Amino acid sequence: MSILLPGAAAPAIPGVRFGPSALFFYKVTCPVCQMAAPYADRFEDAYPGRITGIGQDSQTDLEEFSKTYRLSFPSVADTDPYALSDAYGIEAVPTLFLVGEEGKILDAAESWDREGFNRISRGLADLIRTEYLFISEEGDGLPAFRPG
Repeated sequence: MSILLPGAAAPAIPGVRFGPSALFFYKVTCPVCQMAAPYADRFEDAYPGRITGIGQDSQTDLEEFSKTYRLSFPSVADTDPYALSDAYGIEAVPTLFLVGEEGKILDAAESWDREGFNRISRGLADLIRTEYLFISEEGDGLPAFRPG
């Protein structure tokens, strides 16, 4: 299986309303996810209510992770056998998706990908007609890319 490509229908996630929105797949023990999570939280700051985390961990672990990294976006647990991650074709975490109004995947960024996160931020801002926020900029201490 491979990651869902633009144009594919976003599989339903219980309790999550789509479009336009961002989905952030992660695992609490993943060092790249730990690095990227505070930057994913910038989506919540810029576009309130438009990002949901899908963590490959228990809800208790996700809540602890959110406290540790001061995350303000909600997260949904996707525990073994990782049905949600499988439905989205997740091959690496973190993975960030942009979902459009009609529930279609519009874009995706695998691993930590500064350009991808910024591109998804711009796409979300355009869809909801608001000011665009750079998620990460050169010189902020993060690499341009780091595999998950």
